Amino acid sequence: MSRRLLLMVLFLAASLAAAAQQAPPVSETVSVGYVMIPFTVLGEKALPLTDVRSDEVSLLVDGVPVRSDMFEKSENAPVSFTILIDGSGSMALAGKMDSARAAIGALLAHRRPDDDFSLWLFAESEARELVPFTDQPKKITDALATIKPYGKTAFFDALAKMPERSREGRNASRAIVLLSDGIDNASQLKRADLAHLLEGVSVPIYPLGLRDPIEAARGAKSSEELSDVDLLREVALLTGGKLTLGSRPQELAQAVAGLEKDLRSQYLIGFSPTGKGAVKYRKITLKLTGRIRSVRVRAGYLGTEPPVPSAAVREKSKRERKGK
Repeated sequence: MSRRLLLMVLFLAASLAAAAQQAPPVSETVSVGYVMIPFTVLGEKALPLTDVRSDEVSLLVDGVPVRSDMFEKSENAPVSFTILIDGSGSMALAGKMDSARAAIGALLAHRRPDDDFSLWLFAESEARELVPFTDQPKKITDALATIKPYGKTAFFDALAKMPERSREGRNASRAIVLLSDGIDNASQLKRADLAHLLEGVSVPIYPLGLRDPIEAARGAKSSEELSDVDLLREVALLTGGKLTLGSRPQELAQAVAGLEKDLRSQYLIGFSPTGKGAVKYRKITLKLTGRIRSVRVRAGYLGTEPPVPSAAVREKSKRERKGK
């Protein structure tokens, strides 16, 4: 091999390596082969419904009906939980770390056979895996006991990496549980970029916002804190999760019970993209019948065009619905 050719090969290899390091952390939907959409249906008093039929739910992408090839209940199915806990210095104040441990303890107490859990700690500019996926709760509680809060908060950076890591769990149903006390002050990732990176992510994110009980009672919030809360709410909505703010262990334990009930009452609907058209962000909507009050579902997917029924099929479907 000539010296010039060898240099070109080395340059190309270095360029590919650099590109791989600079790739965005959330990539599970860029080349998606199948779009699986978990969703939770809520009825009266915002309680999950567990008897929904396929003919009560219609799937639309960018406002156009889509032909799905799967509708399943995942009631009481096992879940893989990725737990992401804030280890910054402010978590040592006002019993916040104790509240976080209580919330995780409640999650472990509600476990079902075949559930598994992983535990990640974030502080400063890193997210460290303390416990890889396990079905042994003691490993999680033992690791929690070793956490000593320090440094600043960088949950934007940590959260952006979790959807990919959550795929290491053994179950099809997955969830990310974030426990943090608030303002991000150390992330390299910009505030405006996080929601964009999470567009199309299929794993619901449930942020549990820990609040100082005294400050929560006063209702005092800075504009920066309010902005972070708004962002976490948007992240939850984008992924089909839910944001809960709490200041006491009992409140967080109730939030965990609601989270767990949501996940045990999920349905799955899905389709294979056609491979046609540009890979872009496409908005998902579920059209529901009258008894259904609301639904928690991811906001969209990143991929090619969905399978759209013919005009004749759409017209027949309309007639059938009107006749019911």
